[in-house]
Amino acid sequence: MAKLQDLLIYSLKGVSLILTKEKPDLKEMKHLNHEILKSLFMTITNANFDANAFEKEINKMLTLRDRLIEMTGTDLTHDAVIFRVGSKEEMVEKAATVGVLATANEDVRSLREMIVYGLKGLAAYAHHALNLGKEDDSIDTFLCEALAATLDDTLTADDLVALTLKTGEYGVKAMALLDSANTTKYGNPEITEVNIGVKNNPAILISGHDLTDLEQLLEQTKGSGVDIYTHSEMLPAHYYPAFKKYDNFVGNYGNAWWKQIEEFESFNGPILFTTNCIVPPRSEEVKSRIFTSGASGFPGCVHIDADSDGKKDFTQIIEMAKKLKPPTEIETGKIVGGFAHNQVLALADKVVAAVKSGAIKKFFVMAGCDGRMKSRSYYTDFAENLPKDTVILTAGCAKYRYNKLNLGDIGGIPRVLDAGQCNDSYSLAVIALKLKEVFGLDDINQLPIAFNIAWYEQKAVIVLLALLSLGVKNIHLGPTLPGFLSPNVAKVLVETFGIAGVGTVEDDIKLFMEG
Repeated sequence: MAKLQDLLIYSLKGVSLILTKEKPDLKEMKHLNHEILKSLFMTITNANFDANAFEKEINKMLTLRDRLIEMTGTDLTHDAVIFRVGSKEEMVEKAATVGVLATANEDVRSLREMIVYGLKGLAAYAHHALNLGKEDDSIDTFLCEALAATLDDTLTADDLVALTLKTGEYGVKAMALLDSANTTKYGNPEITEVNIGVKNNPAILISGHDLTDLEQLLEQTKGSGVDIYTHSEMLPAHYYPAFKKYDNFVGNYGNAWWKQIEEFESFNGPILFTTNCIVPPRSEEVKSRIFTSGASGFPGCVHIDADSDGKKDFTQIIEMAKKLKPPTEIETGKIVGGFAHNQVLALADKVVAAVKSGAIKKFFVMAGCDGRMKSRSYYTDFAENLPKDTVILTAGCAKYRYNKLNLGDIGGIPRVLDAGQCNDSYSLAVIALKLKEVFGLDDINQLPIAFNIAWYEQKAVIVLLALLSLGVKNIHLGPTLPGFLSPNVAKVLVETFGIAGVGTVEDDIKLFMEG
């Protein structure tokens, strides 16, 4: 699977090289940019484990590449433009020569990979926006240029550092585009209490990030007697006003993505993956209840494609749900979220007053990803031990480490403000920039805001690069620094941007509060 993903990315680089060098008129091939977005999205961490789907996607991109060559009369001789493969075995053999380790220089390799991971996240967010009818040609153009640049052996490490930051700039644009797409169609997120218990009806669990899939599922289950629950990163859908009209949209089931192994068993009903993160199921029984859509996929699971109008037929999932038991309750109560930028800025006077009075001493941005490693208990302990005059700003599934803790409030302001999905980290940046303006500061780093971010999957990389492009410094990443950073690249990040890892909870809180 890793090799097939490498070859798919290599084929995308070849297509991008032609598009960048030849700049053909592709009005009749507008879908090509869309295909590049989807292909990159498929390679995101834990999105798709279906080797046949990747073989099909590689062949599709090579066919499009050859059509481009024919249309443009290109005479490019780069291997990414001219290589040929046939069988899956040939694909795997070719991939071994063009994967990550094909770049011998470890610093160049490190920077190229950081750029590619950032582009994957960029593609994911742009693809979500596209599903809602929003796109930005400049993002598509940059994505192709950046992919092509990772094939250019004349670029120096300094050139690649500059491209890395530019990737972050376009990450901000993509997240702003998606934010606009989501809020235009579904309204601005608002403070919402979400039920985490269950009802006694058959149900479908929807996971991932794609709100258009959720909307279609809710429309198709109206009046059916089937309830809909969110899982992991789909939780923030409850915050959007447009979804509150559905009586059968009843709550959130479970926790972060990595706990699905147990939670899918107890849910009893079918599960729909709209995007990542899939964990290979332990039993055939659970696998038989998993459906995938969009860029996601798993061998042996039914994949539901959209028609030419973007519509998906979820009848098979709904009929299965009616025949299965209701979910087994695993917890009770409610959790509160909906603190995206529009909602927080509506409370701006209250927040500013709390800061000026000293009631709020510091904000902690604790966005990012969760994971199964025991070392990630650090973030639960960190949240529990923060001084009572601090507020946590969060987005992404990292919040499941502390969003069910009773941390109280400060003058009616909850101490955990959940902005939403990982892409809603954009909201946290908007909030920070607005506070900078309100307090009349010249530098975002003068704000009483500390960044202690958990990273895991590749979309976290574009969020990091976006923050760096906005000038944010002294970000702490944990529980370990990314393995794709070479010592020299890590040194540049430390010396230029103040990137650091995490230590003990006690030492880190002391460091942050004094800083």
